[in-house]
Amino acid sequence: MHIRVDRGKTIGQTMKLAIIDYGMGNIKSVCNAFTYLGAKPVIVDAPSRFNADKIIIPGVGSFGDGVKNLAPFVPKIKDAVVSGTPVLGICLGLHMFLDNSEESPRVPGMGLIKGGVRKLQTRMKLPHIGWNSIKIEKKRCPLFRGLGEEYVYFVHSYHPMPKENTIAATARYGCEVTAAVWKDNIYGTQFHPEKSGKAGLKMLKNFLEL
Repeated sequence: MHIRVDRGKTIGQTMKLAIIDYGMGNIKSVCNAFTYLGAKPVIVDAPSRFNADKIIIPGVGSFGDGVKNLAPFVPKIKDAVVSGTPVLGICLGLHMFLDNSEESPRVPGMGLIKGGVRKLQTRMKLPHIGWNSIKIEKKRCPLFRGLGEEYVYFVHSYHPMPKENTIAATARYGCEVTAAVWKDNIYGTQFHPEKSGKAGLKMLKNFLEL
């Protein structure tokens, strides 16, 4: 499938696109991807600077540390979700949407999506690193508009297992992997769209165009 991703447009230059920097995200690559698409993202490193039309929560690292570092931002994030602001969580950023994680059993997540984060039940090597095809389970998910069965880039040992009907895409890695979730204005990808070539850029563009 040929994917067309226009660059250098003014698609996001008038919106307030906030990338939350809580000390554990791959901020630079996410920022570069949105800049490539013509947006002007703002890196937010303090809750007092939190003012956005769209929010991105990237993340690399453990669930417990992530929740601890993100804590000052959580009230603002929850208020944004209630107000209808689109929020995109990437990898660890997605994990913290859920109630809990096996990685840090006594640490509660944000509880925006019911369910937990579980270790991949696979005989294959962990962490799962590399390119994998995904199957879109929710064709109506705006994140996947104009896309089909694409290859995207994963780096993880855990994945979300929602109790709600929110799984938007899956992958196979010796077991079924939750690749993406969607609940109203909450979006999450287990893979890294900013590292997933044209398919990933198309998803980020779709998020900008919500």
